[in-house]
Amino acid sequence: MRLRHIRGAEERIAESPYVVQDPRGEKGHWAERFGNTNPIEIEVGMGKGKFIMELAQKNPDKNYIGIERYSSVLLRGLEKREQLELTNIWFLCIDAKEMTEIFAPGEVSRIYLNFSDPWPKDRHAKRRLTSPEFMKVYDQILEKDGTVEFKTDNRGLFDYSLESIPEAGWSIRQHTFDLHHSELAEGNVMTEYETKFAAEGKPICKLVAGR
Repeated sequence: MRLRHIRGAEERIAESPYVVQDPRGEKGHWAERFGNTNPIEIEVGMGKGKFIMELAQKNPDKNYIGIERYSSVLLRGLEKREQLELTNIWFLCIDAKEMTEIFAPGEVSRIYLNFSDPWPKDRHAKRRLTSPEFMKVYDQILEKDGTVEFKTDNRGLFDYSLESIPEAGWSIRQHTFDLHHSELAEGNVMTEYETKFAAEGKPICKLVAGR
């Protein structure tokens, strides 16, 4: 998918009170940033932010961090954020590979991966967010009982993930090839893409992984 760059996006993000501008300085101190010791959950590739902002609204006893590397996409999320009264969410404009520089070991309780870029060519497999390379990153920042939750409409990527995640030393605790008609549907919060695909009748795949 080709992204349309929004002129001035970087400048507006740099001025936003909802974005942590120097996240490396927060490593090991996110509880101070939030002002409490509630569990921290992050979404990698948050897109326009519907999913994580809805979670933040529904769960005031948890803290949330939305990560989006593309400034023009994050900007759309910030526009939504301006309309909400929330105290338990921050945003980062970074590459997910940098997360070990931003979160201390065990500082995160859950990671959400929603409708990630499938990177279909084999030579790009390392870029997939469920690749062994990325699972190593998650392993370094998640607490002992922390989990990774992954949703996608791309069956090829999902099948790859069912193999690559165990190869990285993780276990698949739950999975379904049709989320909206499974027990995992209870409490499910939909993303923008998920809402669109569900309306088209496309099945959504989901898995929950832990160590």
